[in-house]
Amino acid sequence: MTGPTIEDPGRARRTDVLTAAARARSAAKFAAAETAIRALRKRGEPVTFQAVGREAAVSHTFLYGNAELRRRIEHLRGQRRRPAQSPAPSSPGGGSADENSQTSTLVAALSAELARLRKAHRDEVTALRAALERAHGENLDLRRELQNRAPF
Repeated sequence: MTGPTIEDPGRARRTDVLTAAARARSAAKFAAAETAIRALRKRGEPVTFQAVGREAAVSHTFLYGNAELRRRIEHLRGQRRRPAQSPAPSSPGGGSADENSQTSTLVAALSAELARLRKAHRDEVTALRAALERAHGENLDLRRELQNRAPF
């Protein structure tokens, strides 16, 4: 067993200095996160843990670990999602007649573009398969010719 310990005054001072430095770093990170949140909101970008962490150069652990920042980011993130989740329809079809017309025109145009891209993709795949078959045939011919020429 050890005897009574003598408190090292230098150790207490070093501990105080390290504690003060840690508090200063934490305060700087908090300020950076606050600044990042304000900048994201000003630019109209979504306020998420990833966006704030990237903008403020702080870890997700710091953001989640700080109760005040966590509540604020979750609140702002929730505000951004709510309007998209509950749109208020202005007519029985979910929008005005003009909006429905624009939507159906857009859907038709996108559907036609998708059909065109799918056909182009099928044609390209068919051409690539034919080229691969030709290459395999040539490879086989070259192997046979090499086998006939080389004395093994």
